[in-house]
Amino acid sequence: MNKGVLALLIHGGTDNWSPQRWQARFTEACGDRPVVLLPDAALDPAEVHYAAVWKPVPGELAGFPNLRVIFNLGAGVDALMADKTLPDVPLVRVAVDDLTARMTEYVVLHVLMHHRQELYLRQSQRDKRWAPKYQWPAAAIGVGIMGLGTLGTDAADVLKRLGFRVAGWSRSAKQIDGVECFHGAAQLDAFLQRTDILVSLLPLTADTRQILNRNVFTKLNRTSPLGAPVMINAGRGGLQNEADILACLDDGTLGAVSLDVFGHEPLPADSRFWTHPKVVLTPHNAADTDADAISRYVGAQIARFEQDGALENMVDRKKGY
Repeated sequence: MNKGVLALLIHGGTDNWSPQRWQARFTEACGDRPVVLLPDAALDPAEVHYAAVWKPVPGELAGFPNLRVIFNLGAGVDALMADKTLPDVPLVRVAVDDLTARMTEYVVLHVLMHHRQELYLRQSQRDKRWAPKYQWPAAAIGVGIMGLGTLGTDAADVLKRLGFRVAGWSRSAKQIDGVECFHGAAQLDAFLQRTDILVSLLPLTADTRQILNRNVFTKLNRTSPLGAPVMINAGRGGLQNEADILACLDDGTLGAVSLDVFGHEPLPADSRFWTHPKVVLTPHNAADTDADAISRYVGAQIARFEQDGALENMVDRKKGY
């Protein structure tokens, strides 16, 4: 083969994200580069130069001696980072405009849902009860975003333009026009104390695992028009202590939550999250990105890498994101 093979290792896809459809998309995006769906007994592992993966089994990538770059087809790379056999080559995460826009849609939708009292209004509709409550302005609500990468920054910008008082918290210092920025453990409490709606878009690392817990929830602002703080997690399921979330909803520490991710997916049928009246649940589709856009993104990255060695959105393995 004249060009290194792009190997696809994809597990757990829906019909739209099935391995076969991914192969068709990548074949179109990569021109004359061979695109192989693994496992393929006829493939010589030495011919594989690139791998595009989604939830690969630990150890699957270790058998390619000439691998040059790994492309993760989702934004979160925690599952890959947990693979102790992962080859020491550049790891690239997906960062396309389509993914960013869809995540911002989700965050804004759910912030507005809680701000505009949709849980109460929908229950009123089911009860045939005409009983509107006072609706406060967006400026009365402090939204705090944990994670100020590409996704968090874009969501913050849109929420700010809607009139919310937006703040952000990140590991290192950031500056965003019109957004009050906090960073590091020393500034976390101050960030939480001014936050009525907490939005989590953090990567999952050893430092952030189960960071969404009772200790954090009790420090959120308790004097807002909402009556009790709200939490939205569209980051990773491992960020949240699910027992704490349910207990805090039950005792009023939290007024409501929107959850797109969970520690075990699909969510078990006996989970209380399915039926809890204060929970808005979605099936990990907050940023269910256009697969064609991702395929073109990876194809362009490979072409640029072979031309000048440049790659965008490389993961810092020490940081874990």
